[in-house]
Amino acid sequence: MAGSWPMASANTIVSARFTEPTTRYTHGVLGDAIEYGSLEIIVDTESSLSTSRTNAISNRSVITIHLPEDRVFEDLSPRLADVDQDGLPEIIVVEAHQQTGAQLAIYDTRGQKIAATPHIGTRNRWLAPIGAADLDGDGHIEIAYIDRPHLAKTLRIWRYDNGALTEIASLPGLTNHRIGEDFISGGLRLCETTPELILANSDWSRIIGISYNNAWQRKDLGPLNARQNLASALEC
Repeated sequence: MAGSWPMASANTIVSARFTEPTTRYTHGVLGDAIEYGSLEIIVDTESSLSTSRTNAISNRSVITIHLPEDRVFEDLSPRLADVDQDGLPEIIVVEAHQQTGAQLAIYDTRGQKIAATPHIGTRNRWLAPIGAADLDGDGHIEIAYIDRPHLAKTLRIWRYDNGALTEIASLPGLTNHRIGEDFISGGLRLCETTPELILANSDWSRIIGISYNNAWQRKDLGPLNARQNLASALEC
């Protein structure tokens, strides 16, 4: 049927990237004034393709999401993670609104936004993603980010369940980004049975690990003297 979407059950996301660079949102937190207006998703599909929304490449299709003029993808690159645990990845991105700032959003294999956190609430306020995993062992996937890593410096953890994101934890005094850097420091360490978030404390003097054991545990992992210290802390 003309204008229809490919069936989600037949689609598998192969890759995703941001396109349409734009300067319409002049925050520059990631080192320059360029953000992105579109998200391009490559999917493997056996379904009939909509010529109005997709472009066939062999057994693959390209789905492009164009944001309205008051929004951009204020991010480094899309992240693939199986958020709904159906065996297929979704896409996690940071979107920013001209008036209300950043939010974390999840897109599915059809290019539809299936869940998002609220916008921070003010223009030029950003969040820096950390990772997605079952962080507390409850059987659901949680997504962690630092809310305003240069101002609020607050770790927020959101659980995805039944098509919605619910905030389950908020821990102050943590960060993973400095203004102007074109990378996000630290990340998610998956070494043993318990996932651990690797972050910096608020003044960038210590490496901090956050994990769950009946409650959220904060562990000092040592001094933070160089960026390489955080990268080394991610190693198993």
